[in-house]
Amino acid sequence: MEYEALVNLQGYVKFFLILIVFILFYSYAFSIYRRDKKGERDFEKYSKLVHDDSSASAPLEEREQNKVIGNKEK
Repeated sequence: MEYEALVNLQGYVKFFLILIVFILFYSYAFSIYRRDKKGERDFEKYSKLVHDDSSASAPLEEREQNKVIGNKEK
């Protein structure tokens, strides 16, 4: 291949990679927005973790005590 063809190919590959990353990012952002609007999950309580991240703070969600992990129960 000639140098000019390689430069053109590199440009196309970069464009499509950026397009794929753009689509993935906005689909993820839209899914977070949709889940927040439906009330499936409250993302504001997770954003408070940035300011309150001590080990003595209360947990955000209650855990189930009967979860099976592998073959062992906890």
